Amino acid sequence: MRVLIVKVSALGDVVHALPVLDYLHQVSPGIEVDWIVEAPFREMLEGNPLISRLFTVRTKQWRRNLLAAETRREIADLRKDLAGRAYDMVFDLQGNFKSGLITRLVGCERRYGFDRDAVREPLNLLFTNNQVPLRRQDHHVSARALRVVSVPFGRDYAGMTLATDIRTLPDDDAAAEALFATLSDGLIFVFHQGTTWETKMWHEAGWIELGHRTLARFPDATILFSWGNDREREAAERVMTAIGHGTRILPKLTLKGLTAVLKRADLVVGGDTGPVHIAAAVGTPTLSFFRVTDPKRNAPRGDSHLQLQVPFHCRGCLRKACDKDQACRESITPDMMLQGIEKLLK
Repeated sequence: MRVLIVKVSALGDVVHALPVLDYLHQVSPGIEVDWIVEAPFREMLEGNPLISRLFTVRTKQWRRNLLAAETRREIADLRKDLAGRAYDMVFDLQGNFKSGLITRLVGCERRYGFDRDAVREPLNLLFTNNQVPLRRQDHHVSARALRVVSVPFGRDYAGMTLATDIRTLPDDDAAAEALFATLSDGLIFVFHQGTTWETKMWHEAGWIELGHRTLARFPDATILFSWGNDREREAAERVMTAIGHGTRILPKLTLKGLTAVLKRADLVVGGDTGPVHIAAAVGTPTLSFFRVTDPKRNAPRGDSHLQLQVPFHCRGCLRKACDKDQACRESITPDMMLQGIEKLLK
């Protein structure tokens, strides 16, 4: 049997969908599982032994240059390659118009996706012909994906032990080992301040105080600051400078290079953001805070992960701008964060 997973973005969502690989191989030994993903997130899946073929799309570039010869050629080549795989089933785990178009492009007769109540964009319903209703227990984003892929196999994912992994390259592992060899013998924390939404972030004063208090509590520790773009790097440098001794900013890393570092950390701290979900996927404990998103739906699961959510009644609002933004940030205090760190390290 050969199936295709359509889960193209974003970084955290791709990581959340990883358990479907172990599920499919457990319920159907010998199955071939292909995956299609946006090119910037390819590294999260490359080298995974549970994936037979990995395909990439560049939908943003295609939309900007829809009539360009290069765009038409790339789409035609992709369609030909996908059709040649002769899939038995395709699973659209994205649920929007973009993923629906890709799902239909494959040419497979059995196309599974979300039903009207769970789909992200209603037009997606035009492209799937097996629309799976979610149950109350399918609330978490990983559970949603597992629900869709589990239906044709008739085995509930609940109660199964499902592993996740992100393979790193030997050069990335060696670079991470070399970095850690230059650090103290104490605990290694990774703080990640950035994320795509302003309303998912904490405030810099909070990060600074948390850094001071963490190093006072664990004087032999090192705090590494990760970042993904120039704006995040500049913010990390400001916080690191304010904290002083015991901190270091990471160099520019590929996703696999970052993963190699996160694998070796003792604890990763951040919001609802990709690096936190990567850390959880490779087995590193995480402390995460949630403001406009729902930790019951998005947070890493398991005893080695702890989540904090703002105490406001409007939490989980999904707003990208709010006039109460600063108050919302400050409602998560450094004391709450430090208590979370101490609890996890016990």
